[in-house]
Order: sequence, then structure tokens, then C-alpha cells
Amino acid sequence: MPKTDWIKQEIEALQNTGLYNHIRTINSPQGAWLDVDGKRVLNFCSNNYLGLANHPALVAAAKKSLDEMGVGPGAVRSIAGTMSLHVELEKRLAQFKGVEAAITFQSGFTANLATIPALVGRDDVIFSDKLNHASIIDGCRLSGAKIIAYEHNDVKSLQEQIQANLSQFRRALIVTDGVFSMDGDIAPLPDIYEVAREYDILLMVDDAHGEGVLGNGGRGIVDHFGLHGKVDVEVGTMSKAFGVMGGIVAGSAVIIDWLRQRGRPFLFSSAMTVPDAAACLAAVNMLEDSTQLVDKLWDNAKYFKAEMKTLGFNTGVTETPITPVMLGEAPLAQQFSRELFDAGVFAMALGFPTVPQGKARIRVMISAAHAKADLDQGLEAFKSVGKKLGVI
Repeated sequence: MPKTDWIKQEIEALQNTGLYNHIRTINSPQGAWLDVDGKRVLNFCSNNYLGLANHPALVAAAKKSLDEMGVGPGAVRSIAGTMSLHVELEKRLAQFKGVEAAITFQSGFTANLATIPALVGRDDVIFSDKLNHASIIDGCRLSGAKIIAYEHNDVKSLQEQIQANLSQFRRALIVTDGVFSMDGDIAPLPDIYEVAREYDILLMVDDAHGEGVLGNGGRGIVDHFGLHGKVDVEVGTMSKAFGVMGGIVAGSAVIIDWLRQRGRPFLFSSAMTVPDAAACLAAVNMLEDSTQLVDKLWDNAKYFKAEMKTLGFNTGVTETPITPVMLGEAPLAQQFSRELFDAGVFAMALGFPTVPQGKARIRVMISAAHAKADLDQGLEAFKSVGKKLGVI
């Protein structure tokens, strides 16, 4: 039997159960509308919260940097890949976040892979929310530390796990997402901080979906809750609301200095490209100058979610612009997505293993780039497909 037959069988099983992911191709810049597989459709998929991915200011900054400094950094940051744009971006991000220092990585995923193993190891323990992102889970596994999951957003469960296990380990880390990307709910960070303070445990939050969304002018979940100086490590990404690419870790100077010495993606993978760093700087400038885009994002989100509930859809426990449309089984969610696409709306189905079995959904990502007419057109499509498939 060929040694890859098992892979073919697994793929066939995914196809038979409606869990196979058919990946569509985009032929246009990101925005409220896209050319997807040759069809113009309303974009309800992208994490482009503020519409910055194709913003003229970011494009101009990237082009200018190309003329002045080329494309690639040519090396890892610790040898010959740290360019002046990286240094400037990190200083600006630290100022924006209100922390002592910041460090950038190639992505939010690699930021978690760098940070967690640098802070805890085989003699240590990690208390991790059960619904944390895959990058947190992978970072925890790479660390070699004991991983103890606590019930989602349940501070009592966290405290019980700490009381039962902390004394057995050298050091500990509490890690949680800030905004949970599948459900759109927010971690009870003030209460988690109180637990971390009581037991003197390092506290880390991954704010990938809070950067540019929560807080004053999009400064994130720490700013949102007024916890400056209390959260030890704040991880984020510049691939969502910032509209570009790259990861960020913000916190105390000593932790950031340690990551420059021990963060493996920093030491062993080439730095962010020149145009990425330049475009990220332009995005920070825009967020510092005005809250207009963040305000528009939230206005759009509140309108869309209220109208969806009026139509009779279940949007779960979301507290953010992330709007899950709960459908249950993966085949129904995939059929719903196909019907929406035929109606001119690009909104992908999410099923296992991205979300638990039986909790498949369409996840709508609202953006400041959407006009009210766009939202109304999307709502009409959801209404039509929902009635056709017996969801509403």
C-alpha cells in the first residue's frame, strides 16, 4: 500500500462529512467588495477591521520604503536583519500601547511561539483558557511546560486549578485570548489579573482581535479595561485591524529584552519585510491621529448584529464586531455559505476543528470599510438564505 494512502482516506473522510475546506481565490485588493473566483461579492470574511489593507496611505508608505530600502531584510533580526524601520516601529508601538517596550515578529502566530517557550519550561505550568487560539496552544506545547486548561472565561475555574496545582511547579503563566476569534466574546481580564496578582503569576493576553478594535482608538484590551502596567505580556498582530502583516509583543523592558535573546522566531527566521514595517508605521500614525475608523467599525457592528437578531438568527455570545451565525452542523454551514456566495455574499463556513463539533457557523467579519448599503444588502441575503434553508 502506498505510504500516502492514509492521507487520501483522511481527505475523503473530510469530504464525506462536510468538513473539507474548499479554498477560494481572491483576485482584487481587500475591501468591502472583492473579486472572488471571478465573481464580485460582498466581503464578510476578512479580518480587515478598519479597511486599512488597501488604504492609500499604507500603500504609499510601502512603496516609498521599497525605493529607499529594498524588499527583504536579508537576515534574522539578531544578525543583520534589524533595520531602522523595525526599530522605529517598535518604539512607536510601545508608545501607542503605553508600555515600556515592544518587539515585532513575522506574525502573531510566531509571536506566541516565541513568547511562551521563553517564559516557561519543563518545570513550569501554564494555566490556559480552553478556547485559546491554536498559536497559543502550539506555543504552550513547544515550551514543554505542564498545560492545565481552565473553563472558558471562568475565573473560578482558573482559581481552582491554580490552588490545586501551583505548588507542584517552579514558575507559572496564565494565558488567555483577549477577544476570542470564533465567538467574539471578551476575556474578563480585570478578574483574571486579580487572580494573577493574588498568586504572583505572570499574566499574558493575546489581543490579536482586540488590536485596532478595543480601547481608545484601538489600543487594545489592556487599554479597554484600564490595566496599564498590570498585564505582563500583551501579544498582538498587525495582520488584522492594522491591515498589514506582523506580530507584536508589548510589556516591560526586561521581558522584551529577554525575547530578543531567547525568542526563537526572532533568532532563527528572517525579519518582517521592509514594506510591511513601513505600512505598519503608517497604520499606527492613522490610529493615533483619529478614532474615526474605530468608531465606524463599532457603529457598523452594532447595526448589523441588531438586525440579525431581529431576523431571528442566533449570533451567540459576541461582544465585538465578530458576528458568528450559529448553525450547528458543518454540512448545513457549508451549504449556507454556498447559497450566500450565489447571492453575492462571501462569508465562509467554519467547522471542526476550527470550532467544536456541532457548533459550525458562518462567521461574519464586519469592517469600517462597509457602507450601510453594504450591510443592508448582506442582511437581505442572510434573510433569503436563512428562510430557504429553514434556519429562520
